[in-house]
Order: sequence, then C-alpha cells, then structure tokens
Amino acid sequence: MSNESGLDALDREILFHLRRDGRLSNVDLAKRVGLTPPPCLRRVKRLEENGVISGYRAVIDPVALGRGLEVLIDVEIYAQDRGTVEEFETTVASYEEVVEFRRMYGRPDYFLRVAVADHAAYEAFLMNRLSGLPAVLRLESHLTMKTIKENG
Repeated sequence: MSNESGLDALDREILFHLRRDGRLSNVDLAKRVGLTPPPCLRRVKRLEENGVISGYRAVIDPVALGRGLEVLIDVEIYAQDRGTVEEFETTVASYEEVVEFRRMYGRPDYFLRVAVADHAAYEAFLMNRLSGLPAVLRLESHLTMKTIKENG
C-alpha cells in the first residue's frame, strides 16, 4: 500500500473494473488487472473486509418499475430542535418514492431524489406527503433535462 488512503494502483484498478461491472468473475477481473485469480481474490476480499467495497447491487431501469420521472428537491425546514429534525428525517426516509436523502451543510437543509411514475404522481407525493410535514419551510423542485453522468 503506497498512499494515504491505503489503496495502491492495483486496488484502484480492481475498484475501477468492479464499479463498471460488479458481476465480473474473479477470473475475468484478474485478467483485466494483470493478476492470477488467487491474489486478485485476496485483494477483493481485503477490500470488502476493510469496507472499501461496501456492497454490490443491481442497477434497475426506473421506467420498468413504473418510476420514470425523477425529481431533485431542495428542502428547507423550520425546525432546529433535535426531536423535530429526527422525526422529519425518519418520516421522509420511510417514503418509498425517496431514493436518495441527504442532510446538507448550509442551504438547502436537505437534498432529495424522488422517483415516481409521472407528473401527477409527483404532484400527489408533494401535496400529500412532503409539503404537509410540519417541519417543512420551503421546497424547490428540479426536473432533469438530460443526465450526463451517473453513478461514478
């Protein structure tokens, strides 16, 4: 290991290939990074054990799930007390439509990525769930014109 993060060039190359295709067999991965399978597998296992690789997941087409409209939402809240903030976070995190939820430094207080079927479903989500929460001060929705790069 040669740098501050503890990852050498070979580890980074392994991560590069796994990020692009997490279903690569160990044999194929080893070929791509110039190792034989046993040391490649040891490196991958070490990266998993150290939490560098935190999991593997399938990328699902949102349209196939009936969630073809994605909206990014900036949320500002009134609340400053811990109880209200925690209740807001627990409630919003429980919504199936919310696929990403981040607490931010500065403004906005929160960033949400919401996936729904269409504009009517988004309006229903906004009106019946999000805007009705007592902590919410302001919501600003952003619709994507074109996704240029996604998922690293």
